[in-house]
Amino acid sequence: VQLQASGGGLVQAGGSLRLSCAFSGGAFSSYALGWFRQAPGKKREFVATISWGGGSTTYRDSVKGRFTISRDNAKNTLYLQMNSLKPEDTAMYYCATSAGRGQGTQVTVSS
Repeated sequence: VQLQASGGGLVQAGGSLRLSCAFSGGAFSSYALGWFRQAPGKKREFVATISWGGGSTTYRDSVKGRFTISRDNAKNTLYLQMNSLKPEDTAMYYCATSAGRGQGTQVTVSS
């Protein structure tokens, strides 16, 4: 399984970004998926997860109401819509399944 995140960048506080994660090498629709992030000097933390069918999602408290995880099983792609971004959201964001984790995409939110 290979995963590649994209869509990160530099944005001002209050702005939005949409991350994408391209999946290959396996049966995408069979996997639950998640987004994780790691800021410099901090531990990696879970951001959001989505079930294989997309019907069940979970979020860390600090992003509830601002971030939305979704998936398109026809395109083998996972998404993370991030709105009302805050400087504390600055981190490297990774997509992952039980089969592994892909390279991340950097999100930087300026105040």
